[in-house]
Amino acid sequence: MLAFGMGPTELTLIVLALLLLFGGKKIPELAKGLGSGIREFQHGLKESQGGKPDSGKDALEADDSKDNS
Repeated sequence: MLAFGMGPTELTLIVLALLLLFGGKKIPELAKGLGSGIREFQHGLKESQGGKPDSGKDALEADDSKDNS
C-alpha cells in the first residue's frame, strides 16, 4: 500500500531517521503539537467561513452518537 507515493521501505527509513534525530521521548510531544496545530487551523477555517466553531470534545461526542444510531 502506498502512502504519499512512498512504499514501506521509504516510510521505514523516514521513521528511523526521525528516531535518530529527535529520540523516542520527543516524538510524542512533536505529534501532539502537530495535532493541536491542525485542530486550531481547522477551527480557524470554520470561523472564517461563518460556521459555528465546534469544541473538540463536544464534536467528538456528537460524531459518536451519530455512528451509534
